[in-house]
Amino acid sequence: MRPDKKTKKTDADGAPLAVRRDKGKIWSHIRSKWLVETPEETVRQQYLLVLANEYGFSVDQIAEEVQMTGRGSAGARADFAIWRTVKDKVDDNAPFIIIECKSDNVTIKPQDYMQGENYARIWGTPFFVTHNSRETKYWRVKKDKVPGYTEEIENIPHADASDNDIKELLSRLRVFKEREFADLLHKCHNIIRNREKKDPAAAFDEIAKVLFIKVYVERELLTRRSKENLFTVDVLHRQISENPLDNLFQETKRAYATDKIFDDDERINLKPATGEAIVKELEKYNLSDTSEDVKGVAFERFLGRTFRGEIGQFFTPRTIVEFMVHMVDPREDDVVCDPASGSGGFLIRVFEIVREKILADADSEYNEFKATVEADKSLTDEKRAKKLQEKYNDIQTMIEQKRQGSRLWKLSNRCIYGTDANDRMARTSKMNMIMHGDGHGGVHHHDGFLNVNGIFEGRFDIILTNPPFGANVEPTDKVLAVDIAVKPEAEERYL
Repeated sequence: MRPDKKTKKTDADGAPLAVRRDKGKIWSHIRSKWLVETPEETVRQQYLLVLANEYGFSVDQIAEEVQMTGRGSAGARADFAIWRTVKDKVDDNAPFIIIECKSDNVTIKPQDYMQGENYARIWGTPFFVTHNSRETKYWRVKKDKVPGYTEEIENIPHADASDNDIKELLSRLRVFKEREFADLLHKCHNIIRNREKKDPAAAFDEIAKVLFIKVYVERELLTRRSKENLFTVDVLHRQISENPLDNLFQETKRAYATDKIFDDDERINLKPATGEAIVKELEKYNLSDTSEDVKGVAFERFLGRTFRGEIGQFFTPRTIVEFMVHMVDPREDDVVCDPASGSGGFLIRVFEIVREKILADADSEYNEFKATVEADKSLTDEKRAKKLQEKYNDIQTMIEQKRQGSRLWKLSNRCIYGTDANDRMARTSKMNMIMHGDGHGGVHHHDGFLNVNGIFEGRFDIILTNPPFGANVEPTDKVLAVDIAVKPEAEERYL
């Protein structure tokens, strides 16, 4: 069963929906009225454009500020309710999707968004979405489970999704548990070792490349909300190429060219059939949307199982990392270094904790200002909204990670540093940090005893490390001029 095809997805002139503003007000396409533009209203109306223009839902299928009175939650309102068809909406059948929007910057957590699940359960709705200024998460409600039990999924269905499309959506690209992920990576590692006869380290290098391709493709999917997932066996089969997976790897390398993670001549060193076998194992999972804790623990468990005792690499247990980072309590503007960074565990956790503090502080600043403005009875609704919007925009500017000089930009580019003498570990650390948000620019393949880029004696507020206890320095091993030489292009990049 598909939605009605003759419903309105566009504005009156036939163009895609667009944000309309006038003198401190914003137009509601659903309610056909001007609303005072608060930051919360801006987030809501902008997400409506995504639902209409990118997912294909018509304004006739959507209701806004849906009153829950009479359905077990007096006075409560859902931001959006979407019906499968216009007829379902007219007949007052249960909605297909519930949307909860916030202007918060903090990371969305299930316990923070019980409201969306409650609405979905009250209405008997199978899907709900939690959306704020920084991220969007998608959930399915399991009717046979107790309240509080939800499953995070990769996406919500598009407007023209068939029953089979929805069933497939629920079965693929799902988030997964750390043990499941670690076992899956180990299985892929064994496939490469058995088929390609590579040693554990060389097999890991290929796994790392394929994982990085997957992260890149998923980020492209999230950015464009494309229905076409390039990381599938079907898509690889459609390409006319000697090695389609390597083509995708070269595209990934170009996207991250300035990060110098891979050498210019690096390629996928797998037979096409082996590459397809790995893609087949990984394609149904969503790596980008899997929680960072799960991903980090699983990745480290896989690394430890793969390398322990084989190439002498040891990885600090996650619980020890957590204890040490919380003990030193890193703050904004602290400059942190791990001179033996390994897979980047310490640096990643510092980045995550400080980022959480910055975002929580930004929300606290806005909420305090909001309480003051709302208490001022001399202001009209329009003036109050203008003050809130200006303050909100100022705060967003100061935490925009891509804007040079912002609080998160400084954290990513001026506060996190690391080195590892093993080129494989330095690359792994960079990749791991990219998956977790950033900070990878300060990580180098270099001897931790020697200065490089922003890493030099007396520079740091915090040193967090697990020294390579198994390594030995020979008495005759001297530092030579070649060891501290920096290539001109690298020096330019460091400057």
